[in-house]
Amino acid sequence: NIQINWKWEPTDISRNLWASCLSAFRDPMAMERANLLNMAKLSIKGLIESALSFGRTLDSDYPPLQQFFVVMEHCLKHGLKVKKSFLGYNKSLWGPLEMVEKLCPEAGEIAASVRDLPGLKTPLGRARAWLRLALMQKKLADYLRLLITRKDTLSEFYENSAVMLEEEGAVIVGLLVGLNVIDANLCVKGEDLDTQVGVIDFSMYLKNDIDDYRSEERNGQIAAILDQKNYMYSVLTFCCHLFLLQLAIAKNNIIKLQEENHQLRTENSVILMKAQQRLEVLLYGDLNCELDTYKQSRQGLDEMYNEARRQLKEECQLRQDVENELVVHVSMKQEMEMAMKLLEKDIHEKQDTLIGLRHQLDEVKAINVEMYQKMQSSDDNMRQKNDMIARLEEKTNQITATMKQLEQRLQDAERERASAEDGVRKFKQDFTNKADSLQKQIAQREKQMMQLETDLKIERDWRQTLQNELERERETIAQLTAEAQQINGLKKEFHRLQDENTQLKGICEEQEQALEELGCKLSEYGGQVWLKDKDATHCKLCEKEFSISRRKHHCRNCGEIFCNSCSDNELPLPASPKPVRVCDTCHALLLQRCSSNAT
Repeated sequence: NIQINWKWEPTDISRNLWASCLSAFRDPMAMERANLLNMAKLSIKGLIESALSFGRTLDSDYPPLQQFFVVMEHCLKHGLKVKKSFLGYNKSLWGPLEMVEKLCPEAGEIAASVRDLPGLKTPLGRARAWLRLALMQKKLADYLRLLITRKDTLSEFYENSAVMLEEEGAVIVGLLVGLNVIDANLCVKGEDLDTQVGVIDFSMYLKNDIDDYRSEERNGQIAAILDQKNYMYSVLTFCCHLFLLQLAIAKNNIIKLQEENHQLRTENSVILMKAQQRLEVLLYGDLNCELDTYKQSRQGLDEMYNEARRQLKEECQLRQDVENELVVHVSMKQEMEMAMKLLEKDIHEKQDTLIGLRHQLDEVKAINVEMYQKMQSSDDNMRQKNDMIARLEEKTNQITATMKQLEQRLQDAERERASAEDGVRKFKQDFTNKADSLQKQIAQREKQMMQLETDLKIERDWRQTLQNELERERETIAQLTAEAQQINGLKKEFHRLQDENTQLKGICEEQEQALEELGCKLSEYGGQVWLKDKDATHCKLCEKEFSISRRKHHCRNCGEIFCNSCSDNELPLPASPKPVRVCDTCHALLLQRCSSNAT
């Protein structure tokens, strides 16, 4: 006969379960949340303890790991809204997990690999694969922390009393941080994730008398952990005060920058008023172009001022970012306080393990290191802001220097304009004298009046172009010196062209005189009379009037004067063996004569 003595005593977990059952009559959703939180604690605790005792990488067949995924699936399914589809009503767990990809770009690789798996056909299978891949990456706690912070996004998928929208969800996410010490190698392709049935096995979490022997040792360890917790709380409060001090310093710097900006605006307005007064006193009707150029330069200064204003906005944005970081740190502090309170309650239950708390402390230390790094980065930002303030001061000095240079250039431009007006006045006097002389010549040579009038029109147009160029030169102050030199060059070119024109006129008269002499000689040999240029005002054949564009041409056969279109033929004559110009009439007669001689 074998007698088995086995005694079961109610543990803290069983007491909590009985208490939750009694409160179910009041709030069933609260009971479900409490049960899921207890099961999450048990599964995470058992998984960490068994994994550390196991001593190697976990695979898919490990029972505590399978139970952990079942518990997480139940936690994520709690309070899911029912959505209508073509096949009926269903609860999609893949929807909220797919939103993590938008909140964290690093989760895009997991979502893409889950979509590419060939064996997954249902959203539930994709969600299970996503949980396994996130655990292998050791980013499951980070991804779910990002998800629970977006209450507005989760409200589209969950009811108001769901685990993910309450404090129990934050506690579960905090417990998941301890799983980062576990190395798992899970084969997702070989598993049938679509048809698995998630049932929680409570037999793994039942306790007996053997576990009570370790309670005294754990109490000492828990006391040490509480001391460490108090130390970390004091460190966090010190860091928060330090961040508040830095924020106050940043606000003071921003206020100083705003005051300097206001001073710059007042100085800028004073400079603008002075410049406008000077312009009203000095400028006349012809100085509107200079005023436009000054406005353009003023526009450049306004652009520089807008750039400084944009930098000030960037400083304000940096200040807002620092404040947001402070709010995040405060929220993290509140979450840690809440987690600490829940941990104090769990200490009395004697179910939390030393290993999980140590890893949570490591996470807090990592957060402390991150906060220290952020503090250093904030110091760097303050240095950068001081550098930017120095650059802004340099830019203000440059603006004042450029204003002085613009005033000096304006005075130089006025002096150059006065000199240019004197030159134009002298040019007008010379031009009027030349016009009088030309009119006298026109009175003497009435037959050449049309030709001289066209020349005068050309010179007037050229004068108008010179005036237009002078007006365009006044529009830009920076190029006044170069344009003045160009005006002098144009004057010299005008005189040179006048000299060349007179020379060409003399050469033309000499050539016409030589042609007349040659025509007289040819008329002596040939018997035709060589008509003089002054005796012909119209073409003999088409009777069109001669002008500068329609020139006079002698026919070498008859000696009459024709236009170019009526005398564009060339034939050899007895007096000239080379082909010379003949009119259309003589060309026809000579061709007819040659044809009759040939027959």
